[in-house]
Formats: sequence, structure tokens, C-alpha cells
Amino acid sequence: MSTVTTTRLRLGKVPIDVLSFGEALDAVDRLVTAKKGGFVFTPNVDHIVMVDDHAEFEAAYQRADLCLADGTPVVWASRLFDTPLPERVSGSDLIGPLLERAGQKKWRVAFLGAGPGVAEKAASIAFQRWGTNVVSCEAPMVNLQDTAQLDAIGDRVAAAQADLVLMAFGAPKQELLIARIAERVKPAVLLGVGASLDFIAGTIKRAPPIFRQFGFEWAYRLAQEPRRLWRRYLVNDPKFALILMRSLREARQR
Repeated sequence: MSTVTTTRLRLGKVPIDVLSFGEALDAVDRLVTAKKGGFVFTPNVDHIVMVDDHAEFEAAYQRADLCLADGTPVVWASRLFDTPLPERVSGSDLIGPLLERAGQKKWRVAFLGAGPGVAEKAASIAFQRWGTNVVSCEAPMVNLQDTAQLDAIGDRVAAAQADLVLMAFGAPKQELLIARIAERVKPAVLLGVGASLDFIAGTIKRAPPIFRQFGFEWAYRLAQEPRRLWRRYLVNDPKFALILMRSLREARQR
């Protein structure tokens, strides 16, 4: 259950906070400053589709302190409801201003995930650009069935005494890992960032702004990694239309 008081929209089984970009950045800041722990997810179409058939993923979303709309199609869909989202607040857009604020406020930051060496490169760039103090970088091969491994990861994050932890394993792995170790690593705040560390490090090129503005970032990503992403974008994500229709029907009934 969220500890941050905001208006929330529901798309399928996913709650989304109705916040502007600036409001979202300030809300994350308040979580870190409160030093009570917590975690932040950035739902997109892919998340909404996966959560619909994934009980643990759904449960993790219900516990999230903030859920920030990552995806232009999600913002467009919200305009059909009484509480539309003001704008997209993607993790990839949020991460730069958040790391800049971390540098200004002397937060201790940990990077967890991405490929070998990516977190270290991103940490070096973050320090050069924003003065961010990245106190831990780790890219373990996570097995969600290995409880002892997850406990050990949580213990190492806790030992780093991070204020903010950026988790880059992709969905749903990063969200499930976050939900499982959140209590163990308090007072750290955890944020799922997907490919954002790769974008900072330059190991993956982000879609140009025109693609993001018109909701075609997925097509750019698909062209970059077709073998890995074709099923997600071409088979799974079209189910979003059915989920949206169901959500509209439920909203009218309420």
C-alpha cells in the first residue's frame, strides 16, 4: 500500500499515480528524505499486460509507494477516464534529474543490474555530470527461486547504506526483486529503471525524442533487439486493448 498520498488511476490491475514530471521527482525526493524505505515502479503497456496474469507481480504493484506512467500509450489511454495522467513520467527521463538531485543532496546511490561493467560506466558518468555518489555497483545473475541469493543481495545493498537504489533487470524481475528485498534494505528507496543504466552508459541507444513523443519508442527498441523483444511487442502487448476496455467498463460501473 502506498505511503504517498496522491490520486490514482487504475489500468487493469495496475495503479498509476496522477502526477506531473516535477511532482513525481519531488515525490521520490520525499520518500528518500523520509528515510522509511519504499519503492517506485514505472508501469508501461508491457507491465499492465503482464500484471494481468501474474499474481506476485500484481501484489508487488499494490505495495508500491509510487507508480509513475512510463509510456505515451498509457497517458493516451488515461484520457478516457475521469482522472487522466498529465504527462509521461518515464524512468529513463526521471533518472537524470534524480541523479542530479542525489548529487546535490549528497545521497548515497547504488546501481544493481544491467550487463557486466555497465553500472560502473554509468556510475562514472553520473559522477562527472552530476556529482552523484554511487557507493555500490553490482550485476548479479539473479535467480528469483534462490532465496539465499536474494537475501545475500539484500544484505549487500543494506551494507552499502544506500539512500537510493536503481534496479536494472527489466520487468518483471526487477519489480519482484525489489518487493522481496525492500524491507531488508530499509531505509533505502528502490526504483526499477529497466534499460536506463544502459542509456546513460551508451551501451544501448535510446529512441530519438520524436519516437517517444508519438508513442513509437517500442518500435525503435524492437528494431534494435528484435530477437529478444518481438514476442513482447507483437504478441503480448496487443492484449492491452482488451484490458483497457475492461477497465473502462469497470470505471463506469463504479
